[in-house]
Amino acid sequence: MTEPQTDLIAAAREFVTDIFQTKVSKSFRYHNLNHTMQVVRATEEMADYYQLQPEDRKAVTLAAWFHDTGFTGGQGKGHEAISVQLVSAFLQEQQAGAALIEKVTRCIEATKMPQSPVTLIEQILCDADLFHLGTDDFKTINEELRQELSEVSDEEISKKKWRKMNISFMENHKYFTDYGRRKLQPVKEQHISSIRNRSDDMKSPENPKKKTKKEKEDALLTVFPEESAKEAENKKKREKYNQTERGISTVFRIMANNHNTLSQMADSKANIMISVNSIILSVVISVLIRHLDENRNLIIPTTTLILVCVATIVFAIRATRPNVSQGTFTKEDIQNKKTNLLFFGNFHNMSLPDYDWAMKELLADRDYLYSSMVKDLYFLGVVLAKKYRQLRISYNIFMYGLIITMLLYGAVILYEVFVVTDTVKNAPFIP
Repeated sequence: MTEPQTDLIAAAREFVTDIFQTKVSKSFRYHNLNHTMQVVRATEEMADYYQLQPEDRKAVTLAAWFHDTGFTGGQGKGHEAISVQLVSAFLQEQQAGAALIEKVTRCIEATKMPQSPVTLIEQILCDADLFHLGTDDFKTINEELRQELSEVSDEEISKKKWRKMNISFMENHKYFTDYGRRKLQPVKEQHISSIRNRSDDMKSPENPKKKTKKEKEDALLTVFPEESAKEAENKKKREKYNQTERGISTVFRIMANNHNTLSQMADSKANIMISVNSIILSVVISVLIRHLDENRNLIIPTTTLILVCVATIVFAIRATRPNVSQGTFTKEDIQNKKTNLLFFGNFHNMSLPDYDWAMKELLADRDYLYSSMVKDLYFLGVVLAKKYRQLRISYNIFMYGLIITMLLYGAVILYEVFVVTDTVKNAPFIP
């Protein structure tokens, strides 16, 4: 997309304003342009609070502008589907990317009653849509909603009945974000308490008992027909999603720790080989070589020992020798999800702005992020396999070379004991 973010948001604001002014019935006293602007302001407030990445902020702001444009259909039921159609067509016309369109549409779909947000930006939009429940403007806005329902349904809703419906709805409602629970929920509880105090019906002989959860849900359905048994299903989906996310994070964390531990063990073993063989070489060079002129039979085993030590050190060094790639990538690599930004060797020669942009693209794309984590684990495993292969060769050379060297030294000693000694004994005495 070539347009700056502010241009796209400005175009969306102009487009949505025109829709509400020309295509949405004035009977919708609550679901109008004023409500949409309130939701946008609440969304931006929470986006600032959570310091959203630019792509996520753009997606949730666009969703806030378009989430109620589906009221052009003339009724509340199913308006989310119409809103999704409108925003999809708008963004395609603006040449927005598929990833952005998907984020926006998911945010809008999550606001359908019962609300079913999964990601943070979906939770933000759902809380922003009912932001007024936890503000001082609740009474005024709530009255607008009552008038709208009365006018659209051609049925007068008494204040008494409206209080019952409000209590039921607000008791079943919950804020999804920490921001909503901390800042809005306490004010909402005050409103519930205030409504209860004004409601004689809650304590009347006709309804002396406290309402059960099922009764509250039935009352809620009179206001929002879409509220149904899907609430439990959506809750299970959210819980399953959260459990899956935690499970995935745990698997990646354990595997990364295991890889790092094995890598440290390999480096430690290589250092042992280098240290031991360096000491042996120092002893051989400083002690044995000086006596080779006195006993030339030691030349072969000593040379063998030196070669074994050198070969062992070489392969141990190869096991720990680092390899660094060119450290560059292109925007096409990021867009095609080819570069693993979790490994420093792929970006160390890039400028900070390029790397910052690429990381934001990575973090905004869940599939790309998981793919990069999988690649990182895979190539860590490849590097580990190479380390241990070189290390095994180093240990084998040292083990078998040491055996061969000891046998050669033993052969020299036996030769001198039995052959040279017998020769000296049997040599004729020359006075």
